Amino acid sequence: MTEIIDGDAVAQSIRDDLATAIDQLADAGHTPTLATVLMSDDPASETYVSMKQSDCEEVGIEALDIEIDPEADAEELYDTVDELNADENVNGILVQMPVPDHVSDRQVLRAIDPRKDVDGFHPENVGRLVAGDARYKPCTPHGIQKLIDAAGVDTEGKEAVVVGRSDIVGKPMANLLIQKAPGGNATTTVCHSRTEDLAAKTREADILVAAAGVPEMIDGEMVKDGATVIDVGINRVDADTEKGYELVGDVDFESAKSKAGAITPVPGGVGPMTRAMLLYNTVKAAGLQHDVAVDLP
Repeated sequence: MTEIIDGDAVAQSIRDDLATAIDQLADAGHTPTLATVLMSDDPASETYVSMKQSDCEEVGIEALDIEIDPEADAEELYDTVDELNADENVNGILVQMPVPDHVSDRQVLRAIDPRKDVDGFHPENVGRLVAGDARYKPCTPHGIQKLIDAAGVDTEGKEAVVVGRSDIVGKPMANLLIQKAPGGNATTTVCHSRTEDLAAKTREADILVAAAGVPEMIDGEMVKDGATVIDVGINRVDADTEKGYELVGDVDFESAKSKAGAITPVPGGVGPMTRAMLLYNTVKAAGLQHDVAVDLP
């Protein structure tokens, strides 16, 4: 019988387990603090930031909510990041993407102090990840590692296929899977829009991570019997519902479920883990910056 990997439950377990580390910081006189910066009036971005703020409040992380007019000069955002970098009480900085067209997202990411880059996207942190000495693992790939582990799947020696080569998910996911470390040691293939005969590649995967941003592109015919399927996609498609749409992943869930040994649903799979690992990185950042040894889950 196929196991449905419950991302909500695993994420809640991580949030619960962070309590010990947060208490250790409190004993040393520190409260981990995350600053979220929103320069957008996009409803989805506003919702994401609101959810992250709520997550912080739930576990005892101080949340700073900073909003910047999307029409403001780019310098206002850069100056805000500089101020947060200099604030010793702020441990983590997250600038919600996307930013307006007149703002360089690359410049924003490079402006964040790498010690406070709890997304793990600063070039210094990317380099450390590739070198096998990660300061902060990017939240979504790290969350996927936790989901695979929660399903009782050993990655060592397995064939892993990552569909998608984004800087946010695909590339760091592949790097984590090939690391000589727990949750790694897999033989890893990265597929993308130029891959020939994608189905032939995915059918070889013991572990299949779909992160291409294309609704239901992976169906059951592309899945190896007994594979672990991780669906990163969150795609809004038209549907006969009250809202007029529904959310689907990059995997055709019903057909893939008939072949997979374990699979994540959408929603309720990877999404909650991304947010949980942001909390994890914020607490880790606070421990590093205040030189407090903390026990992380």
